[in-house]
Amino acid sequence: MVSSTSSYRGRLAPSPTGLLHLGHARTFWLAAERARQAGGKLFLRNDDLDAIRFRLDFVAAMLGDLRWLGLSWEEPVVAQSEHHALYRAALEKLHAAGLIFPCTRSRRDVLEAAGAPHEDEAGENDEPVYPPQFRPAAGAPLPPLGGKITVNWRFRVPDGQVIAFADSRMGPQAAVAGRDFGDFLVWRKDDVPSYQLACVVDDAAMGITEVVRGADLIKSTFRQLLLFRALGHPAPAFHHCPLMLDDQGRRLAKRHDALSLRTLRERGVTPAEIIRGFGAD
Repeated sequence: MVSSTSSYRGRLAPSPTGLLHLGHARTFWLAAERARQAGGKLFLRNDDLDAIRFRLDFVAAMLGDLRWLGLSWEEPVVAQSEHHALYRAALEKLHAAGLIFPCTRSRRDVLEAAGAPHEDEAGENDEPVYPPQFRPAAGAPLPPLGGKITVNWRFRVPDGQVIAFADSRMGPQAAVAGRDFGDFLVWRKDDVPSYQLACVVDDAAMGITEVVRGADLIKSTFRQLLLFRALGHPAPAFHHCPLMLDDQGRRLAKRHDALSLRTLRERGVTPAEIIRGFGAD
């Protein structure tokens, strides 16, 4: 149970790159429940930075399916695509502090040097540990960011430092920077911020006090805690809920069309039936 406080600010942050499935629905329903129990506010953020997979019809489906499920939020909806200036300002702050460096290595280079499989089974939101031999020397002069960015930029993690947080669902969590996760992307060469940077900047700007999301993003939390600290923002609390699995034991993904909310709606399944199937968190 969440302690009642009117200062609670939660958020839903779907990405319009496919239809929402049961796993999304459970996480978003739980986020809404925690905000309701706290007597707080819930916001909806459209994480629409993936220009390749983004589709307007997915945005419409996302909004329609969430409302059909019975969720509501504060208006207006926040769109990440409108926040480029905020992200760029954060990048410039990291650059001025010497906390990032340019990276010309390809993902294949990183995977091969790290000895990681080319198909990352840890999930689409994770990345292999960046090989330390690819780093520029500490204190080496940084090139300017320039106008339009055409090279990847990475955050230099503090090697050996333990990053820890208390998760309200999963309990104490800790990871060693440089061992459990390495230097991570904050800006891509197509001049778009990474998920990690955009998420931190928006959560700070929106005043989010608790982030509710899937357990597959726990490792991302360690990276984001470093960014919150580097940018001078207080970090929110975190509640990572267990993932929903299919009958083969695989976590649900947008490839599971049969378990999308849109498909279930068309089959006549009701919101009440879906919510009853979520069980206890």
